[in-house]
Amino acid sequence: MRIAALFSGGKDSNYALFCAQHYGWDVECLVSVFSMSPESYMYHVPAIELTRLAAESIGLPLVEVVTPPEPEAELMPLKETLKELGVDGIVSGALASEYQRRRLDQICQDIGIKSFAPLWHKNQRDYVHEMVEEGFEIMITGCYAEGLDESWLGRILDIKALVALDRLHDKYGISVAGEGGEYESFVQFGPHMGRRVCGEYEKEWKRDSGKLIVKKAWLE
Repeated sequence: MRIAALFSGGKDSNYALFCAQHYGWDVECLVSVFSMSPESYMYHVPAIELTRLAAESIGLPLVEVVTPPEPEAELMPLKETLKELGVDGIVSGALASEYQRRRLDQICQDIGIKSFAPLWHKNQRDYVHEMVEEGFEIMITGCYAEGLDESWLGRILDIKALVALDRLHDKYGISVAGEGGEYESFVQFGPHMGRRVCGEYEKEWKRDSGKLIVKKAWLE
């Protein structure tokens, strides 16, 4: 079965890809969506341009899709791209968002391919701990929840950081996996990658939220 992996560079899409490769699926390419909306509910936005280096490190071709900012129109470019690729299915990092999962499933149904979400409804805390234990280096690229201040931008999710996230979950109710949009991430290295993605970043913080701006990036 020929598969395209939806790839944002974040932890969920990386782990979904890792699972697909572990299952022995024929992953032909990565598909990254560059949304023109900075507040897209459907697609990952912060540091999305790093997917180019990540794809090179992983060793798979990258297909880039640009979408308009309107929610009702942002699915069409992805749908057309997947149709042109002629794959049998897609794998995505959908974890708990019914909004994302339903829309991806509908795209696949419309063009007659399968939709796989190997992380669907996994325990969110256990899942992130599992990734860290398996050697994924997850960097926080965006913070959008109470308790996540500017110091979290650029932070790597190690055991100490996960303990801190557990405390924030107990205090504020945030998802340790960031599934409620509390934070965005980028995997700079993992067991499926040949080289680490390195970079120079600038923090952009406005009132109670912020993101990393990529100034320069390269493969180690």
